[in-house]
Amino acid sequence: MSAPKYLAIVKKIEELIRSGQFPEGSQLPTHRELAQQWATTPITVAKAYKELAEKKLIESFVGRGSFVSNHSQLSDVIRAETSEQERNLSILQPCIHQHADRLNQVFSQILTHGNDVLYGYVEHTGLAQHRAMGAKWARQYGLKVDNDNEVVLASGAQHALTTLIQLYTQPDDTIAVEALTYPGILSIANLLGRKVVSVTMDEQGMLPQALNDLCQSTQVAMVIVVPSHQNPTAATMPVERRQQLAAVVNQHQLWLVEDDIYGFLNPTPIAAICNFAPLHGFHITSLSKAISPGLRCGYIKAPAAESERLAAFIRSTLWLPSPITFAAAAVLIYTGEAFRIAKEQRQIAINRQRLAAQYLAEFIFFHQPDSYHLWLVLPEHWQADAFTLVAKNRGILVSSASYFKVDPLAVTPNAIRLSLMAIEDESVFITTLMQLVEILKNERGLICIHS
Repeated sequence: MSAPKYLAIVKKIEELIRSGQFPEGSQLPTHRELAQQWATTPITVAKAYKELAEKKLIESFVGRGSFVSNHSQLSDVIRAETSEQERNLSILQPCIHQHADRLNQVFSQILTHGNDVLYGYVEHTGLAQHRAMGAKWARQYGLKVDNDNEVVLASGAQHALTTLIQLYTQPDDTIAVEALTYPGILSIANLLGRKVVSVTMDEQGMLPQALNDLCQSTQVAMVIVVPSHQNPTAATMPVERRQQLAAVVNQHQLWLVEDDIYGFLNPTPIAAICNFAPLHGFHITSLSKAISPGLRCGYIKAPAAESERLAAFIRSTLWLPSPITFAAAAVLIYTGEAFRIAKEQRQIAINRQRLAAQYLAEFIFFHQPDSYHLWLVLPEHWQADAFTLVAKNRGILVSSASYFKVDPLAVTPNAIRLSLMAIEDESVFITTLMQLVEILKNERGLICIHS
């Protein structure tokens, strides 16, 4: 026998409270209103509300209605589960809860109906259909791919970066990067004994002339560029800048690594730098920022002459990325669900940027209206590392500019990077912004600098 209908209503309302759609203190629909919405009777709704009240999830008052309890047991559980991550303005990731159920469904489908090949060894770095879906994903956001065989699979963008640096440079080789860059690149280079040199940037990213000047005076083996929503500054290169950089790459015959994991956030596709440097360019994209870091699905589009060499290197070091996760990615891409999720995440980013601009209006910051993050210049009475420490002591994680600086002798910008997506609950996000503003206005920052 099926469970009584009122228990199904209880379960549904618990889910709505947990997700924040029925926030604490909010008034629930009347018995009659909910009965009409869910095609049942007011008596059934009344039984459900009674059960919820006994669980201390709601409170009912004669003549006033029913309200979500301000200190319900469920809310206490939710706070305990999320306390460590709900105030994180440091990590760059999508709002995963928005589509977690869809990911669960896809993996359930793969594990239930997947074929035996997913559990064994496969040629190349993955199945042909998985590489074809990687090409489809990258083409959607501006990359030219003539042949799907040019796509090599990697276990995420970080693995792709490590592989390319290890294979196409030697110890003590010089790698050119943006003056403020993703720290993961610096970690790889340090681990592998490569020299990293900074290239001057402006509001559109790396300056082609600065890269050219560096190549005139230094033997550069590789240049790594984040062309869209650059981490940490959020700079995005227009197509003209990309063409100019490609011209320098071609002229000096550098290896180009284009880390384009944020390309899906651009309002319209922008041609990849690799489109203009096909003999020297490796293009990296992944699903980590658009869908889930846990998928670990990275795609490298290599020059035609290099795809086999790259695939052989990955086989000798990793053998192959997991076909199971790439099978899930292939389903998401083939059905169009991956693009719908990416579009939803971009819309969340737009909304978060609007909120951030509203609360930080009196401060100086640089951003793209659809980026996951922004670059905030601190008031004069604050220093970036001191501010980061004070914010952490208040339970708010932010990233200091020193974390992204390439040249240790260069002046560190007095700025921080704020990531806007990791806090799932929008009300918690707003509260965190308000608390951040309070710290920004706190003149005791002067004391923190000198203490």
